Amino acid sequence: MSYVMGCVIPVEGSNRERFVEQAEKAAPFFREFGATGVIDAVGDDVPKGEVTDFHRSVAARDDELVAFGWIAWPDKATKDAAETAMMADPRMDMSDMAFDGQRMIFGGFEPVVDEGPGGAFGYVDGFVLAVPTANQDVFVQHCRAAAPLFLRNGATRHVECWGLDVPAGKVTDFARAVKAGPDETVCFSWIEWPDKATRDAGQKAVFADMEGAMTDNPMPFDGKRMIFGGFDVVSR
Repeated sequence: MSYVMGCVIPVEGSNRERFVEQAEKAAPFFREFGATGVIDAVGDDVPKGEVTDFHRSVAARDDELVAFGWIAWPDKATKDAAETAMMADPRMDMSDMAFDGQRMIFGGFEPVVDEGPGGAFGYVDGFVLAVPTANQDVFVQHCRAAAPLFLRNGATRHVECWGLDVPAGKVTDFARAVKAGPDETVCFSWIEWPDKATRDAGQKAVFADMEGAMTDNPMPFDGKRMIFGGFDVVSR
């Protein structure tokens, strides 16, 4: 079973290009140690929320951007072995990162829904949400029913991941980001689009479809605490 390390990162606006440069250098390094995919995307359409949002998830300042990304591995064992090997590699230098690592949130997730043909993509809608752990099966069924709405309106892939190893942080973490309770599991999800124009048009069509198509498929989680936003893919 594949394994995903998901992350959300606060990036100072003036450091955007340096962040992109560092991400581009890091991607082949992770692949060398077994990663099957490395994606970094920078916030483009990331709204402020009344209860939660991506900005608050990493305590982002007004002059900071929010980045969203993931590293895909064949399985957790490969990821664990790679982490050990990478930390011993002299090329692994974390001393001059283009972001505040103390506020970065990260965790390990298992994909439970992966719909669509995939392929090249330049834009991503990212989501983090808290799902009652007892509702896992209902959540998976809900997402599989929702995925066709996005795919027929231009999205190329819809992925939902269930939290397996989501650590608590000293400053920020995924659980606090969505105010997850002890009986809830954090989920990390994304939808891939060819470009922003396709996403904008597709999103409008999806919202129209949802008014009728999702009546019999209510969300099995608290949508008010879900955080979401649109991100430009800058490195892969």
